[in-house]
Amino acid sequence: MDTTLDPSQIAIVIAAGGRGERIGGDKPARLLAGRSMLERAIDAAKTWGETIAIAVGEPGQAANSNLPVLLDNAKNLGPISALASAFRFASQQNSSHVLLVSCDMPFLPRDLLPRLAAAIGDKGAALPVAEGHLQAMAGLWRVAPDELSVFIAQGGRSLLRFAEVQEATEIQWPADGSGNAFEDIDDLAQLRDAEARLSLPGQTACSP
Repeated sequence: MDTTLDPSQIAIVIAAGGRGERIGGDKPARLLAGRSMLERAIDAAKTWGETIAIAVGEPGQAANSNLPVLLDNAKNLGPISALASAFRFASQQNSSHVLLVSCDMPFLPRDLLPRLAAAIGDKGAALPVAEGHLQAMAGLWRVAPDELSVFIAQGGRSLLRFAEVQEATEIQWPADGSGNAFEDIDDLAQLRDAEARLSLPGQTACSP
C-alpha cells in the first residue's frame, strides 16, 4: 500500500526571518550569482507544490514577493517561530503537513519533498541527515500547532528537540559528489563559495 502523502496535503513555507548580521543584513535579498536567495528559494518551492508562503520576523521582510507573508507571533525565539507560523498557515490551508525550508539553502535537492513524503508515515516529522548532521531547516512536519505551543510554553526553543518530541524519522541523504546539498549561507565567504560552486559545469541551484 502506497502511503506517500499527496502533494495537495502539503504546504511549503520558506523561512526568511533571520537578520543575517554575519552577511551584512537582509539575507533573503542578498544576491547569489545575480538572483536573490529568496527568489531562488521560491523557485525551488514551486517545483514542490503550489501552496507556498514566506515566514518573516519583521514587517517589511519579503516585501517584493506576491506570496503570502507570515509574520512571527513571538519574537526572539529563533527558527522555531517560523515553524509556528508554518503550522498556522498550513492549518488555514487545510494542509496536514508542511515543508519548512530556509531561504539560505540554495542547493536543496529537487527530490527533497518526494523522499520526505514517502518516508514520514505516521511520524511527526521527516528530516534529512547529510554529512552526519540532521537538517531541521529542510524538513517535513505533520501540522501540530497545539503540541508546538505546549513545547514553546515550556521553554522549548530547539527545532531538533521538537523533532525528537515528535518522533521524527531520519532520512540519510547520500552524497552525489557535487557538494553538500544542505549547505547554508551565513557569511560573505560562504556566499563567495556558493557563487564559485554555481560556476562549475553542470551545477545549478536546487540541484536534480
